[in-house]
Amino acid sequence: MTDFNFDEMTQRRGTLSMKWDGSADPDVIPMWVADMDFKTAPAVTEAVVRRAAEGIYGYTHVPPAYYEAIVGWFGRRHGWTIDPAWILYTSGVVPALSATIKANTKPGDKVVISTPVYNCFFSSIRNNGCNIVECPLKSEGDTWEFDWAALERAFAEPGVKVYVLCNPHNPAGRVWTTAELTLLAALADQYGILVIADEIHGEFVFSNTPYTPYASVTAHNPEKTVTLSAASKTFNLAGLQNAFIVAESAEQRRKIDRAINDNECCDVNPFGVAATIAAYNEGEAWLYALLAYLHDNARVTTDWFKKTCPAVAFSRLEGTYLMWADCRSLRMTSQTIEDELLAHEKVWINAGSHYGAAGEGFIRLNIAMPRARLMEGLKRLTDGIRRLSRKTP
Repeated sequence: MTDFNFDEMTQRRGTLSMKWDGSADPDVIPMWVADMDFKTAPAVTEAVVRRAAEGIYGYTHVPPAYYEAIVGWFGRRHGWTIDPAWILYTSGVVPALSATIKANTKPGDKVVISTPVYNCFFSSIRNNGCNIVECPLKSEGDTWEFDWAALERAFAEPGVKVYVLCNPHNPAGRVWTTAELTLLAALADQYGILVIADEIHGEFVFSNTPYTPYASVTAHNPEKTVTLSAASKTFNLAGLQNAFIVAESAEQRRKIDRAINDNECCDVNPFGVAATIAAYNEGEAWLYALLAYLHDNARVTTDWFKKTCPAVAFSRLEGTYLMWADCRSLRMTSQTIEDELLAHEKVWINAGSHYGAAGEGFIRLNIAMPRARLMEGLKRLTDGIRRLSRKTP
């Protein structure tokens, strides 16, 4: 198997990287936004270079090979049989989420989310004039679970039309089991709720629980299920702006396609199309190597904190490369923790409050970086947390 060098200290500052150039301070280590400090799979780079060499970057026709690559990947890796006709392409998962909400609600309707959860869920719901119903997950030891009784109460509220599922869950790190998804599907069907499944982190699984696409669960209602995904998170392609929507229902596809076109976000980047095809057809060996490296990064992170800063507890990382740390012992807001660490230790993490009220007191950190950079970031983090602990009354 080809060796891939994830220890390479890539230099991203000065490259117009949101992650690295978002701070003017050249000494800051960014561990916030979810993109990786690794070069993508060589096959993807080669495909993009070939496309760039053509020298003309006009409007892009999305070829059958794009749909075939998606169908092949999910069938091969996850046992999910997708008809190419079910797929709609768009520029990103967040625009896809907004379009799907718009297609299935009217202003004033309610959308349920399980918090703490990806912050763009909040803006996508609000921007469509809908009201958010937060249904917090239950903390159980070092992991998180659905609060089924609370979720049923939320689904039963007048005006609730949609539930947005995060699978795997960002930032709690859960990979939902087939049994959990089956219960969710039955509950959603009972109350006539559309489930929009954001599954962009589906390939990042480190536990014995495999990623199960929600739409592959037998109990799901095809008329009330829409899946959002992309190769972008898996292969570090966010800037190429390509994602896809899978909807078995022809009526759902018609409504969503109309919403996409209403928002004028129907055209896609030519490099994103080429990259997606290459990633799904030729990137699997690279992905396996990446997952092993990220698994070791997660182990290194938890071991370091246990040794140097045991007051901070991490949620068990089953999926994603975003670790969720409980800093409530500091007795200060998570935004204060973020601001203090950035100003004094020059390490940038995400305040847990970005992910809803249930995230207060937590922080999220991105561990998808070369090991040497990770260790420097962890040292700064624990130095800062120990400093802040001395301020705690």
